[in-house]
Amino acid sequence: MSENKDQKFVYDFTEGNKDLKDLLGGKGANLAEMTNLGLPVPPGFTITTEACKVYLESGDEPAELRDEVSAHLDALEQKMGKKLGQADNPLLVSVRSGAKFSMPGMMDTVLNIGLSDESVAGLAQQAGDERFAWDSYRRLIQMFGKTVLGVDGELFEDALEEAKAAKKVTVDTDLDAADLKKLVKQFKKIVKTEAGRDFPQDPREQMDLAICSVFESWNTDRAKLYRRQERIPGDLGTAVNICSMVFGNLGPDSGTGVAFTRDPASGHQGVYGDYLQNAQGEDVVAGIRNTVPLADLESIDKKSYDQLMQIMETLENHYKDLCDIEFTIERGQLWMLQTRVGKRTAGAAFRIATQLVDQGLIDEAEALQRVNGAQLAQLMFPRFDDRAKTELLGRGIAASPGAAVGKAVFDSYTAVKWSRSGEKVILIRRETNPDDLDGMIAAEGILTSRGGKTSHAAVVARGMGKTCVCGAEELEVDTKRRRMTVNGTVIEEGDLVSVDGSTGKVYKGEVPVVPSPVVEYFEGRMHAGADDADELVQAVHRIMAYADRVRRLRVRANADNAEDALRARRFGAQGIGLCRTEHMFLGERREMVEKLILADTDDEREEALRALLPQQKQDFVELFEAMDGLPVTVRLLDPPLHEFLPDITELSVRVALAEARKDHNENDLRLLQAVHRLHEQNPMLGLRGVRLGLVIPGLFTMQVRAIAEAAAQRIEAKGDPRAEIMIPLVGTVQELEIVREEAEQVIAEVRQQTGIDLKLALGTMIELPRAALTAGQIAEAAEFFSFGTNDLTQTVWGFSRDDVEASFFTAYLEKGIFGVSPFETIDKDGVGSLVRNAVEAGRATRPDLKLGVCGEHGGDPESVHFFHEVGLDYVSCSPFRIPVARLEAGRAAAVRTTGSDSR
Repeated sequence: MSENKDQKFVYDFTEGNKDLKDLLGGKGANLAEMTNLGLPVPPGFTITTEACKVYLESGDEPAELRDEVSAHLDALEQKMGKKLGQADNPLLVSVRSGAKFSMPGMMDTVLNIGLSDESVAGLAQQAGDERFAWDSYRRLIQMFGKTVLGVDGELFEDALEEAKAAKKVTVDTDLDAADLKKLVKQFKKIVKTEAGRDFPQDPREQMDLAICSVFESWNTDRAKLYRRQERIPGDLGTAVNICSMVFGNLGPDSGTGVAFTRDPASGHQGVYGDYLQNAQGEDVVAGIRNTVPLADLESIDKKSYDQLMQIMETLENHYKDLCDIEFTIERGQLWMLQTRVGKRTAGAAFRIATQLVDQGLIDEAEALQRVNGAQLAQLMFPRFDDRAKTELLGRGIAASPGAAVGKAVFDSYTAVKWSRSGEKVILIRRETNPDDLDGMIAAEGILTSRGGKTSHAAVVARGMGKTCVCGAEELEVDTKRRRMTVNGTVIEEGDLVSVDGSTGKVYKGEVPVVPSPVVEYFEGRMHAGADDADELVQAVHRIMAYADRVRRLRVRANADNAEDALRARRFGAQGIGLCRTEHMFLGERREMVEKLILADTDDEREEALRALLPQQKQDFVELFEAMDGLPVTVRLLDPPLHEFLPDITELSVRVALAEARKDHNENDLRLLQAVHRLHEQNPMLGLRGVRLGLVIPGLFTMQVRAIAEAAAQRIEAKGDPRAEIMIPLVGTVQELEIVREEAEQVIAEVRQQTGIDLKLALGTMIELPRAALTAGQIAEAAEFFSFGTNDLTQTVWGFSRDDVEASFFTAYLEKGIFGVSPFETIDKDGVGSLVRNAVEAGRATRPDLKLGVCGEHGGDPESVHFFHEVGLDYVSCSPFRIPVARLEAGRAAAVRTTGSDSR
């Protein structure tokens, strides 16, 4: 039952508009918008997402809904001059889902609702075509059986294939009315056997059952999986669109197609799309017959083609974006069935955004909102090396760019299973359907032998940023025998293949890759202003330049050596936000740390520290030189002590074997005793961070001295070092005060020894809940905070990241407990609220407190927006993610409501 009896659950297409996506879903809102624009849209009505929510909460449709649907159906019947399922002249309708955000293939459309054993004859008489009527009826039973009654779709497909084989034809259009009558009879038997009931003959029952199926489709496994993948909220619900049928399967003067106002793969302007004569809408996206390019429509039906081109221009100028359009031609009459802001590849997104600016349709701020960091990251992936020796298997349609290499698999189950075992796979199918979604997510790339740029595989792959090649007709895909054959070459399951979604080429074996042009641009090896500059690089450069102009957040790098620091600087880093000094103690230096740990006397400890000091100093000299003039935040030693010690089992065996040989090693014995003495059950919550500096005298002061002396050396060399010293894992201000006092004393000594006025900032890392909760106190002794959100997430959730991600995270994601891993995107409600509290409390104590974040969230697009919102000064991330953080920081600053569907 609905709570509000005055609530309206059904809207005619003439009542809504494109801004009502929350209520009418994307499809319904845009059908209303096209109707308002005077475009040829078949009449119909939309059931709102609110009705779906009531159904999902209560298990039943709202009490008012049936009467509202009846009233709108009556109005539709009067407008069309015929009744739903009328025996001599039936009104037929389609029932389609339509959520706020496009969810390709989540709920199959049911066409031709209203057909029955009685009305099929009336449709044949009305159309003057018996074959058309029986083809429409078999389609209804097939779609209804699969989508509404839950019958295995392959049973219908197998029956259709058998009918074609018996007639010795290859396409369904070669079956005549008699063949289709037999097929309808067979389809009805399949329904009776599999669903345990007859196919419903009452047209209103057909429609009502289909509506409820749309509601229920919102919570199917594949819908939940797609929403998790695309981060679409689970409480939106879906609208239902009931539209009067127009028929593309009335013969060669009819057809159906999908059009794009620009190429969704490249962004180039032109005529892009697919058309299929004598077909109904789902035939195109299902890829069951290969289409012809949309441009061919001009020679097939010039009047409809010219009208479509005019409508496409109208829609693009109205939506000010790439539009994805579905249309049907019924005996020369063009009908618009859907439009939406189209999904596009990453490269197309950047090109289109800058093209629209040049056309004056949008401004730079809007262009910045039309792209995102995830797309930029895709553009930075490597591409195949054109100079490599390759074995070409075949070529299809370049549906979604990228270079993907993996083992051939021929079903989604195997794709998921192998990918979970660490294998990279290429999913190969004749065509994909919504049931393949989990396999498509698991695969590196997708390859189909059927379908075009608007097939299910192509649309979903572009939306997910997956490499995809479609319609490679020369490839013979045998899913039952798990093999692909092309020109005598057989690719068995498990064989390596390489798929180039930018060219449509498919190769045998592994093709080597080279850096993308966009990475070459960020590295400084390709200049956007050069005469031969790649147009994609030019588009990226323009949008990045604008993002840099408007962003407030600065972007630093997590880097531990000069090489990484220099690369980060080339990528646009404005300093180093995290230098992890523990990485400087690995390799040959590990023995020096072991000596420090084993030291029994002050003299031994001092000797070990003196040996480490010059090594550390040189590290910092190189780092400060690489980042000259930019801030460098050096975190003092943080890892658990056990990381510097040998494995206890391995060392015990070594000592035992030595004793058995009577070959005692005094150092190994002492080391084993130390390992036993320092062994911890949970090292990540043990002797590490500031605790280590307080327990091992001289360790932190040695590091501070190395930093100070390195800074002094750089100043003497006319450099401009800007060092910041960060004390890790502080939980109470008293810890920080002790270390700060010791550090200040060392800095004063170096200042006196060198005569150089050193200015080194001292701050702390906020990575424990207590630190965040007592940030006001800690700020009294800290000049800056850097949020270590990796450890803060672990300690807030009580998770050991290495353990939980391998054990139960997958189950948590599947059950919807997590929409996304909290280690990937910041948990705003938990971890985020602690960050917000620490920002407010810290700045209340010290208004000029500098605030940053150095956990991996610093390079996550969604998290960057949160850090902008709470008022941090900078984010820090790995060098490769710096461009992404720069872009998202700009988007966060320039955010405003746009008409684009960013998902």
